[in-house]
Amino acid sequence: MKKLYIYLLAGALISIFALGWVIDTYNQQTAPLEDSFEWQSKLITGLAKQVANIEQEERENATALIAQQFDINIRYKDGDTLAMPPELKQQMLLPDGLVIENENVYLLKTTPEMAPDYVELEWEPQVEQADYDVLLTLFFYGGICAILWFILSPLVKRLIVLNTAAKHFASGNLSARIAPNHFTYIRDLENTFNRMASQIEKLMAENKLMASSLSHDIRTPVACLRFGLDAALDESDIDAIHDYLARMEKDLDQMEDMLSSYLSFATLEQKSHLLKHEVTTLSRYGQDLMQQMQPKLQKNQLSGRVEIPEHLMIHGDLHWLARAVSNLISNACDFATACVLLSAHRTEHWLIITVEDDGPGIARQNWDKVFSPFFQEQTHRNRAGKSYGLGLAIVAKVMDWHHGTATVSQSERLGGAKFVLSLPCKEK
Repeated sequence: MKKLYIYLLAGALISIFALGWVIDTYNQQTAPLEDSFEWQSKLITGLAKQVANIEQEERENATALIAQQFDINIRYKDGDTLAMPPELKQQMLLPDGLVIENENVYLLKTTPEMAPDYVELEWEPQVEQADYDVLLTLFFYGGICAILWFILSPLVKRLIVLNTAAKHFASGNLSARIAPNHFTYIRDLENTFNRMASQIEKLMAENKLMASSLSHDIRTPVACLRFGLDAALDESDIDAIHDYLARMEKDLDQMEDMLSSYLSFATLEQKSHLLKHEVTTLSRYGQDLMQQMQPKLQKNQLSGRVEIPEHLMIHGDLHWLARAVSNLISNACDFATACVLLSAHRTEHWLIITVEDDGPGIARQNWDKVFSPFFQEQTHRNRAGKSYGLGLAIVAKVMDWHHGTATVSQSERLGGAKFVLSLPCKEK
């Protein structure tokens, strides 16, 4: 939006100054080159000299006769009756005389022989450029409107594009996006709309997937509960009834764990605005995470190694990043046979964290699917016990919050799965 403000301000200033300069230039070119009082000054100067050569008693009559013959409004006046400061009276001796402007223009002229008396020429000024002034005013405001229209027309077009995309999105087309354009003032707004639309589309897809997965996965424990309840009602042996009740309790525990996991994932997006970014040493951070996983490593008779340079730093929400890395280590513990490796390095713009194991790995055709909620490889189902396919989905979501990526491939060093977390980092 800053670009829009700059263009609007620059357009207004340029249009005002440019059009003002054009109008001033036009006025200077069309203005008369000579003084508008030049011929009157010459006329009254000559008349004053002529009148000064006449006897004082005849001067008034001679002036009236000249006014009648030449049809001009000129009079001979007594200087003693003129209520004017002496300084202004002295100006009547100047070559151009004294000009007084009121409703009409008065040109007063005298000579040393005539003073203090003077000759007065009166005429009504003609406003010749009145029509031009109106036209120039219309041109000025019309020019401003034209320049602003030229500047704002791309904005209007992009707003129409934004409005159209919003209407399509509101009508149910969740794939509606705004195509990028270099000539736009509202790129930030367009990018924000695209990010919002992508997030909403992703949330809608996750909600649909969660609803279908929950309805599918909950059928098994419900069916077991129904079977156990029917069998318990038909059974007369107390020990057998206790057996059925114990199985039903396990089924209820499974349902409780399942619902808790699903609800926890459903509310995960609400926590994205609560991120608290901090900086710490990645080597120490990774050692602590691997130490927390020691009980599971020891239970599965695995060794956990950390290979992170001492100088590397990690910046982000340390709680959620720890959960993402822990999920990857825990997932590796479920499938590794002997070793789990946590390592990291830095490129020019990215901090790369990898978790590798020596297990069977993940089929190549599932590399793009493992981060989807509720996805589980059929060959690995139930291997980890209470697993609902949400661990890697949480990893992907945490990386989205940090504007990073999560990918999976095959480990060159250990042969199993290799998970890579890429976090953007500041320049060195």
